[in-house]
Amino acid sequence: MGLSDCSSIIEADVPSIDLQHRRIFELAATFADSGDQIRMMKSLAILCDHVKTHFREEEEMMAACGFPGLAAHRQQHGECRKMLVDLLARARHMSLDQIADEVKQLINGWIYNHILTADFEYVPYLKAWQSGQAPVLSASPADAR
Repeated sequence: MGLSDCSSIIEADVPSIDLQHRRIFELAATFADSGDQIRMMKSLAILCDHVKTHFREEEEMMAACGFPGLAAHRQQHGECRKMLVDLLARARHMSLDQIADEVKQLINGWIYNHILTADFEYVPYLKAWQSGQAPVLSASPADAR
């Protein structure tokens, strides 16, 4: 599955979050293009900044809706931020293909799986909070789509 193929599968029906998720995949897809080291490093920095902003906004929404799994979710985000910072530091000494491969693995692997599992856990709480109702605790990722 290519990077661009993932973005259509991960709709959580939360427009702001869905837009941010699509943007992560769009940014990651730019690594498949040919380029130079400077462009690649700039793209990686932009991706890191976007993911950091996305995580912060997502955590703010989880806090607002009273999602009980916020602490664990925040810890997962911290792990991903650490992976991105580590990649950014190592990228200076990597080939363009190595950088692109690591970005693809991180996005198609960790982030994709995180969205389909951890992110879909808070969607019922967010939707219930937005509608003023109690959350539906038995929702699965397939139900949230």
